[in-house]
Amino acid sequence: MLKFLSFLLMAKVKILTHILYRGNKQWLSEEREESYKDVRLIVFLNHTSLFEPLFIRFSSWRLLWNVAHKVIVPGADVTMRRPLAGRMLKALLPGVIPISRKQDESWQYFLSMVGQDGVITAILPEGRMKRANGLDKAGKPMSVRGGVAEILEKLEQGKILFIYSGGLHHIQSPGDIFPKLFKCISANLEIIDIPTYKASLSAISGKNFKAKVMADMDQRLLDCVP
Repeated sequence: MLKFLSFLLMAKVKILTHILYRGNKQWLSEEREESYKDVRLIVFLNHTSLFEPLFIRFSSWRLLWNVAHKVIVPGADVTMRRPLAGRMLKALLPGVIPISRKQDESWQYFLSMVGQDGVITAILPEGRMKRANGLDKAGKPMSVRGGVAEILEKLEQGKILFIYSGGLHHIQSPGDIFPKLFKCISANLEIIDIPTYKASLSAISGKNFKAKVMADMDQRLLDCVP
């Protein structure tokens, strides 16, 4: 029942976002919506706002159904404890699993669910939100953390859906209560075969797998974000 309600809620967000915002979507890969059925990992790059569910507008209905029913995603425990934001995220995504910011049992529990039959994993690999000045909350430069590499190590088949966000600071910056309406939401999308992606990194010498993944996705933040 919770997953069906999640789908209905996401469907409402999708419809309202089409009404209230303009959208600009570009594909960077030859594979497109027809490959959504094979997606096992969703990587969302350029985390700028808690209003990123607005990017649901770019999802197909099939992917939306799968996200509601099959997705697991790590959520910062501090965010999940917030009265409003935590409840909204849990309503939208019943598969959100609270984790701390440490490599502790909460992260190991999340990893134990990755790769299970039918499960789709989603992650915002920077692990924190970019402020309007381009830095994180602590004033440090944004970069990808290693958790996404640990997820990839557990996935042998399927495809990655990269969602490169154009950012939402023009709509809602961290700390703003209400979003601005009638703006444009931009995203580039790319689908890559997981074995092909991992093989391309294996061909690079001089770094371990985790470092290669982090370096690759940091470069994607520079090259692929609209």
